[in-house]
Amino acid sequence: MLPHSSLFLLLSVALLTAPSSALPFEQRGFWDFGLDGDGGGMMMMRDEEEGSAVDELPTPDMPSCPFGCQCQLRVVQCSDLGLTAVPKNIPMDTKLLDLQNNKITELRENDFKGLSNLYALSLVNNKISKVHPRAFTPLRHMQKLYISHNQLTEMPKNLPPSLVELRIHDNRIKKVAAGTFSGLGTMNCIEMGGNPIQNSGFEPGAFKGLKLNFLRISEAKLTRMPKDLPDSLHELHLDHNQIQAIELEDLSRYKHLYRLGLGYNHIGTVENGSLAYLSSLRELHLDNNQLSRVPQGLPDMKYLQVVYLHSNNIGQVGVNDFCPRGFGMKKTFYNGISLYSNPVNYWEVQPATFRCVADRLAIQFGNYRNKELRYLSYQRISAVNGTKERTEKRLEHEPDGKSLAGGELPAGRKALTLPRPG
Repeated sequence: MLPHSSLFLLLSVALLTAPSSALPFEQRGFWDFGLDGDGGGMMMMRDEEEGSAVDELPTPDMPSCPFGCQCQLRVVQCSDLGLTAVPKNIPMDTKLLDLQNNKITELRENDFKGLSNLYALSLVNNKISKVHPRAFTPLRHMQKLYISHNQLTEMPKNLPPSLVELRIHDNRIKKVAAGTFSGLGTMNCIEMGGNPIQNSGFEPGAFKGLKLNFLRISEAKLTRMPKDLPDSLHELHLDHNQIQAIELEDLSRYKHLYRLGLGYNHIGTVENGSLAYLSSLRELHLDNNQLSRVPQGLPDMKYLQVVYLHSNNIGQVGVNDFCPRGFGMKKTFYNGISLYSNPVNYWEVQPATFRCVADRLAIQFGNYRNKELRYLSYQRISAVNGTKERTEKRLEHEPDGKSLAGGELPAGRKALTLPRPG
């Protein structure tokens, strides 16, 4: 009879050489490697005969992430990947989806299916020319849509009612149909500049129901003020168009405007009384137009603080063009007036013209010469105990240290260089 030790050895060899019923490790999810077995070690195999902890413990529910994208903290970043379509397997709890700088050409019906928690969607700088009418339907809580720098020829339909901000500039949109923004009562901001839209492209009722604070239709093909824009606007930017004039009723709806941008147009006249409707206006941009005089009505605008009139054809500035005759009638002083690059004889402008300006540094006045600005700087006009104390001494100089009259500055005096408006 074999000793007990020899018998144990033979049995061990037999077990090692017999076919094993254990199957190799099968990873079912990222966290499978972290599951502990009964013995407390790393589970590396699954026994079908006796069962194992892998069969009994549920696999952690890990959200998927589209190939090549980065998914973290409910932000999915898929920018700059050369994508031609919206990727699949976007986690359903995604709050921010970044798809900018790709080659996406179309938004299909089910591209955003299940993404009801999405807050912001960026599709900037793609090649999108077609949007399915129900593409945005699943996005019930989306507030921000950035779809600028694409190839859209019309506004997308059925935008989510939750939308607050729409950036759709630099596309090919030529028409905004009536009812386009129907039901978007929470919309606050629309940026749609850089589209080749004309005045006739806005159908009656195109903006009906909107309570916008901000609207930009710059760099379009407008030849006059658009009609029936939202009367709730605080900021309206119509720069870089072809607007010819501001007529009496053009601004009558916009009593809440704080800022009006009309720079880089062809405006030759601002009809007397047209600015009277803008009782709350703080900032007015009329630079780079064809005005031959300072617009009438500025002294009556009690809260106006900034006026850009540079690069026009203004040849004369009157003593009452900016400030009211009665002292104390203006609620806020000017802190910015630009008049440079106009053919005005600066030596004929009276210092009292700027009696309601907060500081002499707020005035930018002069003309271009040798690609440098010349400035006429007035000493501050201050109010003391309800009376006007005025100093009419003028400092005439330019950045090269020479006076505007052609002489040298007094010894020790430095030339004043003022910043150009942004």
